[in-house]
Parts: sequence; C-alpha cells; structure tokens
Amino acid sequence: MTENPGWPLLFSFLRIGLFGFGGGYAILPLISHEVVDLRRWLEAGEFADVVALSQMTPGPVALNTATYVGYLVAGLAGSAVATAAVCLPPLIIMLLACRFFLSLKDNPRVAGALRLLRPAVVGLVLAAALVLMNRHSFSDWISVPIFLAVLFLTVRRRTNPIPLLAGAGLFGWLFC
Repeated sequence: MTENPGWPLLFSFLRIGLFGFGGGYAILPLISHEVVDLRRWLEAGEFADVVALSQMTPGPVALNTATYVGYLVAGLAGSAVATAAVCLPPLIIMLLACRFFLSLKDNPRVAGALRLLRPAVVGLVLAAALVLMNRHSFSDWISVPIFLAVLFLTVRRRTNPIPLLAGAGLFGWLFC
C-alpha cells in the first residue's frame, strides 16, 4: 500500500464513478481492476475481504467498498475522498438530466405524455398492493378504506401525498 496516494485515489474513484454503470455489483470489477491490478493498493485476497465486509454493512455495496478501500489506502481522508469521488460523477449526470427534463416540463407534448402515464402509475401501485394482499393472505380490511381515501385525495384533490401517507400510517398503527 502507498502511504499517500492523494490524487491517484481521487482520479481512480472518479473514473470508477463515471464509468460504473449497472449498480453496485457491476462496479466491483472496475474497483478490483483499479485497486488490485493497476494501482496494486490491495492484494486480491484483501479486496475479497473488503467486498465481504461491504456486503455486511448497510448501504450500497459499491459505495461501501469505495469507502473501505479509501480507508485502507489513505486512512480517514482516503475514505472521504474515495466516497466523494465515486458519488460525484453520477450526481453531476443526474443534475444535468434533471435540468434537461425540467426545461421540457412546459412542453405540451411532454405534459400530455406525463398525464397519460399517471393512471398507469396508479395502476402499477394498485397491482403491487393486490399482489402483496394475495401473497400474504390479507385479512386487514380496514386498510382498504384508508388506502382508497389516500388514493382519492392524492389523485383527485392533488393533495401532497407525503402527509397523507404519514397520516394513513399513523391511523393504521393506532387503530389496526
């Protein structure tokens, strides 16, 4: 292991964050290639231990792996650098994508397409609820009116769904 990898640690994890498509487990080979094969900061066995520990800790496995590798390579500062560097490229990409989509929000065609998708989203949520009800031999029928009331207030009255869901959860916890 290198005592002070500094910039190489930053650039390595920026590159991993930029090209690591497909989620946590898809990024692990990129991290392994960079950390074990190219930089030789860790041995293959050490990297396997890092991945095993990263799977046991809460959070995304790729982020946990980056944090732990950074710590092993350069201590607490290394863990902060590796974590920030692996998160920065996807964050920038998402901000640019959001800006692009927000620029289209007033487009009548986009607004029409989104209006057409609303019933489909409600149907998907309802289908998921029905599947869970059937799978777990649902017998709590007091939850059905709560669900329908929240659904009605959200869709018809355009009420903010977060307080409604919190209220429905509190009502269900108190009375069910």
